[in-house]
Amino acid sequence: MSSNASHAARFRQLHAAGLLLLPNAWDAGSARLIESLGAKAIATTSAGVAWANGYADGDQLPVAQLVATAASIARVIAIPLSVDVEGGYSDDPATVADNVVRLAGNGVVGINLEDGAGAPELLCAKIERIKRECAQRGLEVYVNARTDVYLRGLAPAGERVEPTLARAAQYRDAGADGLFVPGLTEADDIGAVAARAGMPLNVMLRPNLPDTATLESLGVRRLSAGSNLSEEAFAHTRAGAREFLRSGRSPASTDAMGYGAINGLFADR
Repeated sequence: MSSNASHAARFRQLHAAGLLLLPNAWDAGSARLIESLGAKAIATTSAGVAWANGYADGDQLPVAQLVATAASIARVIAIPLSVDVEGGYSDDPATVADNVVRLAGNGVVGINLEDGAGAPELLCAKIERIKRECAQRGLEVYVNARTDVYLRGLAPAGERVEPTLARAAQYRDAGADGLFVPGLTEADDIGAVAARAGMPLNVMLRPNLPDTATLESLGVRRLSAGSNLSEEAFAHTRAGAREFLRSGRSPASTDAMGYGAINGLFADR
């Protein structure tokens, strides 16, 4: 079995039961660190990857930079890799599929692909083209279709379950493997979507999200950290740099890993 096929099969299996916790990475270093802590798979945060490469989030990152980041992550980890491709960096399904094929050729076995404010039919066309182009090349990619009904308030509060499920049905019929609904936090809504989506449900970490045991009991199969870890890394770096610029010293901290521990993560990579 090829590396793509074995990692793709493992990634799909991780969504079959239980709750997959995905702490999102933004570069090879963060991915390797997360892997060393016992993560079963690595997913990227589009925001974190964009920021690490000097771009704003929101389809601003050049595809070449994304592919290079994915390849560098795949080089240092031995677990499945999923990449957030935002809207695919194009409205043309053929271009989006080509972008995903490039990623799959560099070790990626899963993607997040979002509808944003666009029409569901456009995302369906992208999914269909991705699945067709990957199949023709013997590549397997788990397509996690993200709908922003909750995140963008595309339907009134209290009336978002049915529009979400309607989109889920369209995306499932187009070939999507999973459903990602960021902004979905209410237990009743989570349970309803999980029960009727017909695909593994992925939610994103939010302060008012139920705990992991409750999420699993509601039928959620995947919990993503989103950009949270990247934001925290920026905050720690800001605090340390601010103190250094003020005093020429680093903040007193017992949390620093140390040179040897960090260097050791990459000794055999």
